[in-house]
Amino acid sequence: MKSALKRAVKDTTKNVRSIHHGSDAHWVGDGFPVHTVFSYQDLGTELTPFLLLDHAGPADFGPTSEERGVGWHPHRGFETVTIAYQGEVDHEDSGGNRGSIRPGDVQWMTAGSGVLHKEIHGRDYARRGGPFEMLQLWVNLPAKSKMTSPRYQELLDRDIPAARLPGDAGSVRVIAGEFEGAKGPARTFTPINLFDLRLHARHRVRLDLREGWTAALFVLKGKVSVNGEAANEGELVVFEREGGEAAIEAASDATVFVMNGKPIDEPIAGYGPFVMNTQEQIRQAFVDYQSGRLGRIPSTTH
Repeated sequence: MKSALKRAVKDTTKNVRSIHHGSDAHWVGDGFPVHTVFSYQDLGTELTPFLLLDHAGPADFGPTSEERGVGWHPHRGFETVTIAYQGEVDHEDSGGNRGSIRPGDVQWMTAGSGVLHKEIHGRDYARRGGPFEMLQLWVNLPAKSKMTSPRYQELLDRDIPAARLPGDAGSVRVIAGEFEGAKGPARTFTPINLFDLRLHARHRVRLDLREGWTAALFVLKGKVSVNGEAANEGELVVFEREGGEAAIEAASDATVFVMNGKPIDEPIAGYGPFVMNTQEQIRQAFVDYQSGRLGRIPSTTH
């Protein structure tokens, strides 16, 4: 009886599959010093529906009157989710959308059938300079939604609910999905939970990461133990799909980004700024881009 009970308890745990350290830093444009934490080229099968995670910074920029960032470029077939921790980024796209994100804010852009956009440091931030740190996550779209109309969601800090953890353990900001009754404001095409977890030293939390769902977490700050396995700053923890619960304990004050979603088990074909299901669709994306069918740069830009 006792052994059966132990097996039942053990079976609820979502075990750690692997722990990874990201790539060496490289520049994206002249405004984003980036470590690629993972991409669909190395962990596409394990981490579907998530395609890529870039960690920009932490870095310090001096004051400037010049425009810094990434100029106009295309995307098709997925969504970009940019989470601001420090610094500011201005977004503009060929659909006429513009927005600024500052610490605590999130920008969620659905490229869908195709969009041109640019991402630059916010004007006020560029003038004064200072610390800079952001994450950008690429989220796949299912085949039926690859060619959906582009859209833009500006999720401000004040609109993102935070659930307080018992015993003053910390908080969970819910960007997408739901945690303990707090529902994130992001509209998604497939079921996804995105959590910004802040955990105080020597405290712990148990997360329900859903049986059969993809789950991973990235440690931005501090050191944590995940189901008894140590994970340091800058490391990515990938879970098995089986099981549901994960125990996270902080050895020091920690900031952890949690990705959890229902898998999209469809073929992935990607090249540069396009992620589709077949190579023929990738070739068509380049043809459409070159012929202006992914949008045109507005005549008046900021």
